This record gives sequence, structure tokens and C-alpha cells, in this order.
Amino acid sequence: MKRPASSQQVEISSDDSSSSEAENDVSQSHQPNAKPTLELSSEAWLFRRAKSYQEYMKSIPIPINRGAAIPYTSWTGLGVSMKQMYEQPLHYLTNIHLKRMDRERLGAEDDTVSLDLIIHPCKAEATIWLIEEIHRQTSSPQHLAQIWSADPMYHAFIDAIFPKLGS
Repeated sequence: MKRPASSQQVEISSDDSSSSEAENDVSQSHQPNAKPTLELSSEAWLFRRAKSYQEYMKSIPIPINRGAAIPYTSWTGLGVSMKQMYEQPLHYLTNIHLKRMDRERLGAEDDTVSLDLIIHPCKAEATIWLIEEIHRQTSSPQHLAQIWSADPMYHAFIDAIFPKLGS
């Protein structure tokens, strides 16, 4: 026996604290003669994006063979050169870290001296790759989503990802 179709929109959500986070972030609406649609909250969408980003970044191997020493004047400049030389993105958290290290240098007695005269380019590059490996392998998607939700311009520090096809 068929039930008569209702003309009301039904929203299903759970306030039960024992239900999973994903269930609390999805609402389902049903309209007559239409397929049910799922709508993600902005927090759930951001978490899924962070999880996907972290999984992708974790899958990119850190280069083993390094090129020649890269001259640089700032940490962010060295990061840009490394991205071009190795044709791979740096993690969002690494980009933020490099920017912070440049800011911390402002006002130091040697802030006008080129960084490659203070720290050897090979050591600086190795340091960035170490930081990058830590961010790629150990950062939690929850932490990324939390940081991203607090910064509406977070995408400015996410490098474009161009996967190589046929390699």
C-alpha cells in the first residue's frame, strides 16, 4: 500500500551527541517528485576539502635529488624558486611558515643583508624540505579546516596543483 506524497519539505538532522560529525553536518531535503538532495554545512565542506588536500599532499614525494644551490633574499622567495625548480607545490602550512619567518626578520640588525649570505642556500633548502615533509605527513585535516575557517583568504597560500599526466 502506497502512502500519499506529502507537499512539505522535510529536513532530517540529528542533535544526538553520539552521532558522527558527518551526520550532524549533512541535512537532507525531500520535495515531492524530486530526488533527495544533500547539503553540506560550510564546516563539513571545508573539512572535506582539507582532507582531500592533505591526502593529495601526503602522496607527493619529497625530492631526493637536489639541484644546484638556489640564491635567495627571502624565505618566501626561496620557496617560490623551489616550487619552480622541482615543479611541485609546497604545503599551505609551509607557505605560511615561510611568510612568518620573513616577517620575523623585519627589524633585525641584518634584515637588509641577503639571506643566502647568512644561511647557506643548501641548508636553507634542506630546512624547507624538512618542514614540508612534516606538514605533508603529519598535519591533520581538522587543524587545516580550523585554520582555513578563521582566514577567508586561506586559498592565497595554497599552491596550484598541476598533476603530471602520463608519467
